[in-house]
Amino acid sequence: MQNKLGVMQGRLLPKYQGRYQAFPIEDWQDEFKIAKIFDLDLIEFILDFNDFEDNPLLNNDGIDLIKNLEKESGVSVKTICADYFMEAPLHSDNSSVANNSVRVLESLILAASRLEATEIIIPCVDQSSLETSEAKDRFVHKVSKFFPLIEKENINLALETDLPPKSFVKLLNELKSDNITVNYDIGNSASLGFDTDEELDAYGDRISDIHIKDRVLNGGPVFLGEGDADFEKFFNKLKSFDYKGPFIMQAYRDEEGVEIFKKQLSWVKQFLN
Repeated sequence: MQNKLGVMQGRLLPKYQGRYQAFPIEDWQDEFKIAKIFDLDLIEFILDFNDFEDNPLLNNDGIDLIKNLEKESGVSVKTICADYFMEAPLHSDNSSVANNSVRVLESLILAASRLEATEIIIPCVDQSSLETSEAKDRFVHKVSKFFPLIEKENINLALETDLPPKSFVKLLNELKSDNITVNYDIGNSASLGFDTDEELDAYGDRISDIHIKDRVLNGGPVFLGEGDADFEKFFNKLKSFDYKGPFIMQAYRDEEGVEIFKKQLSWVKQFLN
């Protein structure tokens, strides 16, 4: 099976409200047409914390509209980046926040099922980082409750964390479901100074979604190839695994998005081909 190539939602449009990554409420439909021009297979949808009630993922009419746009463009929504949980973590020590997030995740899983999506990316980084053993315990407790549902609907919860490889594997081993997988972000790993070989040896067989990005060590995103991510090493190592998931372009963006995306897409194709 050939890997699908996609783009993070909003990267083909001007910044929404000046934000680097956000659900573009006003013109999200237009991105399907642009993605088709670039011959992309996928758009990875975003569920933001801001105005999340207005996201088409969370209502039936919105899902029907997405499905119609998929048919018209040939561009599918198979993965959802749930940035909502960066602001309102499932493992929050505020029980009201955590319980609301549980309800949101349940709705999102059912929405993903209707869309025939396969991945929901749960970011546990920055303000939602699993920094303490208590936070990890709360996270395991909350996520474990979803095992019957995600296994029934065959949807993966793909975790992205800033944990070093051994700690991440320990967490994965506590989450005893084949539908708990890994979202691997090339740039974020480079920024954290992690070793690609060590990471993939630890959990390469559990990666189900890959974000293509470049960052400098301990710093922010840069144009692909100008940071500390070793793309050649990563893609050579990935050949050791039977990876069938998508590659999602989440690369550096400017105010407009399209032209810088086009240049970086051309650059990365040397590895994807």
